[in-house]
Amino acid sequence: MTTYFNYPPPELQEELKRIANAIVAPGKGILAADESTATIGKRFADISTENTEDNRRKYRQLLFTTDDAVSNNISGVILFHETLYQKADDGTPFVELLKKKNIIPGIKVDKGVVPLFGSEGEGTTQGLDDLDKRCAQYKKDGCDFAKWRCVLKIGKNTPSYQAILENANVLARYASICQANGLVPIVEPEVLPDGDHDLDRAQKVTETVLAAVYKALNDHHVYLEGTLLKPNMVTAGQSCATKFSPEDVAKATVTALQRTVPAAVPGVTFLSGGQTEEEATVHLNAINAFPGKKPWALTFSFGRALQASVLRAWKGKDETVKAGQNELLKRAKANGEAYFGKYVAGSCVGAAAETELFVANHSY
Repeated sequence: MTTYFNYPPPELQEELKRIANAIVAPGKGILAADESTATIGKRFADISTENTEDNRRKYRQLLFTTDDAVSNNISGVILFHETLYQKADDGTPFVELLKKKNIIPGIKVDKGVVPLFGSEGEGTTQGLDDLDKRCAQYKKDGCDFAKWRCVLKIGKNTPSYQAILENANVLARYASICQANGLVPIVEPEVLPDGDHDLDRAQKVTETVLAAVYKALNDHHVYLEGTLLKPNMVTAGQSCATKFSPEDVAKATVTALQRTVPAAVPGVTFLSGGQTEEEATVHLNAINAFPGKKPWALTFSFGRALQASVLRAWKGKDETVKAGQNELLKRAKANGEAYFGKYVAGSCVGAAAETELFVANHSY
């Protein structure tokens, strides 16, 4: 076994590190606006809005033309391929709109989850084949980071060794290709909340998955200072009979990260995983308020938990754009407060703050 290898050249290291640190700057996190055409269609159906390209453009325009104050709490936006090339009504490309606000554009690069043959309904994520070419193009077109989601399920016999290993290696290969093209890879190994497992089981599975991911990243010589982790918070299964407090969730989550995530990683940007907007903010707050060693920034990369109230207030109408934008400002500010462990539960009242956002076996 050879131990000779190279990290990226110093100037690339500096660029990747600068981008990663800017994304997790104090009080800031990520707006995940990378829903696929099918997924945004489901969100639109809830507000009786037709899923057309122009409606998708109008909705993303609402998000990206929100008052500049949004950049106090949003450092980066994950885009879907279509959105990256769309423009505002006045012809300004969305990428330019974001950069003018000092918000970093990012791009979802995976091509979705496919079944893992021989497993108990597990999957792996596809999209590596032409990833190098796509990353080079996305960097040229204004993106500075990327996201790739892998999914693991908790069951009696899952996640299997096969699924843990395969997904860890896919994430490492993705991360390596991103860095070669100057993109900071957000590594997302999501342990789904589906099931009736308790908090202890969720913590142990999360630890096992993250340990495998960081072993794979090390094997592939990924430069950790130029990466971010997007994990699930450690919560009990959606149908678990026992209810756990935010403090319980915080302890399980921070302990799992302490045991598996190297201090070289600049930050952890949690996914919301079907929690309500309020639950996600309260849990993020508890995680940051939890005492103990936390060498990484602990922030958010929320999709549904930043947009549920926005959609509900907007309703697909031109005259309610401002109402939608106000919801985004409110919830982004609440999550910015949670970054510091200063959010007061219930202080951010949104149009859909308590609305159930869980989707079984969720795919983007």
